[in-house]
Amino acid sequence: MRTRHSRRWEICLLSLALLAASAGCGTDPEAAGDPLTGLGDPPATHSTADEQAAGKAALAAYSGYLAASQAASVRSDPRHPALTRFLADPLLTRERMAIREAKEHGAMRTGTLVSDPTVVSVDLAADPPTVEIQDCLDATGYRLVYAKDHRVVPGSRGGRYLATAIATRYPDGRWLINAGAAHQDQPC
Repeated sequence: MRTRHSRRWEICLLSLALLAASAGCGTDPEAAGDPLTGLGDPPATHSTADEQAAGKAALAAYSGYLAASQAASVRSDPRHPALTRFLADPLLTRERMAIREAKEHGAMRTGTLVSDPTVVSVDLAADPPTVEIQDCLDATGYRLVYAKDHRVVPGSRGGRYLATAIATRYPDGRWLINAGAAHQDQPC
């Protein structure tokens, strides 16, 4: 008989403990209104001003990237410090490899690259946030030449063509260009 009473006590205490625990879960006023879907908070909405600021910061990073790339190419310096201020991988590595390859072949870039970029899209809800940029690059005055005598390297093209780039906001708040492509087969 004593075993039966202790067993009931255990069941009663266990029931009270479960009841108290479940009652404690609903004390947060916001918890009662949230569905138990496991999806977390709804996506944040971003204002037009936020998108414009992101676009402006991304265009500044893109302009910095072009200037840093030109400076590094003129000096044939794949480790030029300005590159890391505006570029991130995988584009940073690709840019450094192109500069190194030109240097190994005795070539360098000269002249100026004329740019007219526009923001195509802004996605602040992405993880991480991104901005897509489209540009009509004018490379007619920007040439790959031999460093010794400044003759134009055969097969290096100039002209006006479409270029695209992706700017990404990194955890430290900086916008860096981490992807890009020159579409030399698409004049603009």
